[in-house]
Amino acid sequence: MRSHHNNTFFDWNPWHGCSKISPGCAHCYVYRQDKMYGSTKSSIKASLNKDFSLPIQRRRDKSWKIPPGAMIMTCFTSDFLLEEADRWREEAWEIMRTRNDCTFYFFTKRIGRLPSVLPSDWGDGYDNVIIGCTAENQEMADMRLPIFIDLPIKHRSIVLAPLLGPVEIEKYLDHGIEEVSAGGESGADARICDYDWILDIRRQCMAHDIPFRFHQTGARFMKDGRLYMIKRSLQHAQAAKAGINYRIGEDMKPF
Repeated sequence: MRSHHNNTFFDWNPWHGCSKISPGCAHCYVYRQDKMYGSTKSSIKASLNKDFSLPIQRRRDKSWKIPPGAMIMTCFTSDFLLEEADRWREEAWEIMRTRNDCTFYFFTKRIGRLPSVLPSDWGDGYDNVIIGCTAENQEMADMRLPIFIDLPIKHRSIVLAPLLGPVEIEKYLDHGIEEVSAGGESGADARICDYDWILDIRRQCMAHDIPFRFHQTGARFMKDGRLYMIKRSLQHAQAAKAGINYRIGEDMKPF
């Protein structure tokens, strides 16, 4: 994935909460997090002022709290294109424009909404914004990716997670895709992720010389016909241990 960051990462969640729209949402970690705090559903709300404005906050010496060159992982406890967030998004775009010395990365299941919510100066995309389109199975890939590759986006990635079955994406890869990431589902109710599905996605990426990352095994991981139950704390590490990432620098944070 093309980026110009300095190997520092920050999480920025200008709003929180989401609504379920496809099979991959069934056991979403956002809902699990909310349940831990006593909520039976994921309530959608803007963050407090100090959290919403995090990228443009300064220290007493007037320097940025988030340094130039940082990678800002954006809206990972929601969906940046969520309809309920329309009233807050223009301010978020403005923050991205202001901090054009940082890279902002968000991914979405609602890529079809992007044209209607782009800022007026978007043009063919902001240099400092990476957009990832997620898909969990073939149906969602064939629904979202044709839209995704036709939109004005300078830096784009495909996120196949939580991976619920084999996915064929080769026909989408020669359209400015800078990285493909794949991973299984976490949580007590996680559905199985089969290593063969991961390897086949990697094969497709290698055939088109597209960087590939296996970012997470998921809680129920099938390999060579054997089911492994993997603790949440080990799912990223076990994926990295597989050693199958393709043409990926060491400076990218797994999510």
